[in-house]
Amino acid sequence: MKVELFEHAVRVALSRRRLLQGAAAVGGLAAVGGIGTKHAAAQDDVRAAILKIPGVGAGSPTDADWQKVGEMCLAGTKATVAEGEFAGVELIFMGLNNQNLHNFLFRGFLKPWEAYTGAKINWIDLAQADYNARLQQSIATGTVDFDIIEMGSPFEGDVCGKGLASEMPDWVKTLIDMDDYVSYLKAPVGTWDGKTYRISIDGDCHTFAYRKDYYENEEFAAAWKESGGEGEWSAPKTWKDVQAHSKFLAGKKDPLTGLDAHGYLDPLKGWGGFGFYFLEDRATAYAKHPDDPAWLFDADTMKPRVNNPAFVRAIQEVMDLIAVPGAYPADQINADPGTTAFSQFLAGTGSMLTWWGDVGSSARTSDTSVVGDVVSFSILPGSDEVYNSKTGEWEQRANEAPNMAYIGWGVYVMARVDGDEKKHKAAWSAAAHLGGKDLSLWTSAYPSGFQPYRNSHFNYEEWEAAGYDRAYIEDYLGSNADSYNHENSAIEPRIPGIFQYYSVAEDELAKGFAGQYGSAQEIADAIAAAWEKITDQIGRESQIALYKASLGI
Repeated sequence: MKVELFEHAVRVALSRRRLLQGAAAVGGLAAVGGIGTKHAAAQDDVRAAILKIPGVGAGSPTDADWQKVGEMCLAGTKATVAEGEFAGVELIFMGLNNQNLHNFLFRGFLKPWEAYTGAKINWIDLAQADYNARLQQSIATGTVDFDIIEMGSPFEGDVCGKGLASEMPDWVKTLIDMDDYVSYLKAPVGTWDGKTYRISIDGDCHTFAYRKDYYENEEFAAAWKESGGEGEWSAPKTWKDVQAHSKFLAGKKDPLTGLDAHGYLDPLKGWGGFGFYFLEDRATAYAKHPDDPAWLFDADTMKPRVNNPAFVRAIQEVMDLIAVPGAYPADQINADPGTTAFSQFLAGTGSMLTWWGDVGSSARTSDTSVVGDVVSFSILPGSDEVYNSKTGEWEQRANEAPNMAYIGWGVYVMARVDGDEKKHKAAWSAAAHLGGKDLSLWTSAYPSGFQPYRNSHFNYEEWEAAGYDRAYIEDYLGSNADSYNHENSAIEPRIPGIFQYYSVAEDELAKGFAGQYGSAQEIADAIAAAWEKITDQIGRESQIALYKASLGI
């Protein structure tokens, strides 16, 4: 069925649907007109059509593309909102403006929503490094000055736990098809005290990206063997391999660009707390024991584990590479994670990176990427041994622990709209449009700041039809799926103040990497001491209870 015919069918059924308060939404069209199978066909047509905008290999999407995709995905809005229903309503949306993604796309997606509904959206744009401080200020002062926010699950303890968010209406739950979320994004994620607050638009986990051309290079392979390197010259499986390869590559030339070759790209500059995830990447295989769900704190005492031997080893590895001339690009001390991904790795500098999964789509669909034909993906490197915090001993056993860093961005509506029925519905309608099932497929396949997070995103044939080749998609999507479904994944705790912990950790790491501490242990001890103070300020007993709940203990 053509899109316009489907939308006509929706409008015909609209009056009865409003009597049912939109509970059936798009998925319930069969109940009001017997057109369920036709709707499914129309949805397939929409998904195929939006994936052609602009097409893989056609360059970076533009604002015109975002608006076109947003308009083509308006069926859910038209099924639940009358044209012009929100005339006179103004909403304030707070989110990110990183790498011209996030809010930039939201503006385009929501412009046709504004035109249809009559509402107007005003924007608060934040750099990633400024996000935590801005949000915490609003929470601490009780001066929430926005109606909708792009936010990650780690902040739910601070926001939902303080009653600042609006509970999701049932019609929205149906409209966005929450059953399609990958398992780790389902409740309790997005909920607090049994109430649902979040529309997921992302499914964060960190994966490992590496350059195949480095490992297919015969000169590197011969030099590795001649140097006495352990094992074959092939993509690293453990952090021990990553370290050895990074030291080996110092002083050599990049096979793609002819510039200096580099190994793993550690971000050494803070990023408003978000940079701590990258030290976690190095630590989880050492610190996350398969028999213990806790890895950042002790679950019974909230005593930090950030200064145990596992984390100290991760910090020491970074310090070891800092000490090797040429291991990192020049001025790496000022490189934050945005730099390592977009200015370095995708632009052809460095051979290894951990980052959120959207690097995979950006590699093939961004104008600034030169590595799309040579990049490959896997879950995070593992380790040949893991630290057991219960016994205080290292255990000789292979261990992997993908880092579920940030648990994905979501869209949340603030409680301040709850007293105005029209504004409340408008805010949730806008949020639902951004979290729609079809639109989410597009954001997974093109540069957006988001990665696959729905079960329906793992249909390889849809990606192939968009222009991706099968091998690449199996590799890219596989690294995400393997991380989401890993039995020993390191799940982030949704506890109040989590970014206070992360931010102070970044501060101490920056001092250590600049040489202000005498050892990795001293850096880790300084972080642990600061974390203890934060826990005491928030309330240790309440933190213990919430930490256990977040771990399912």
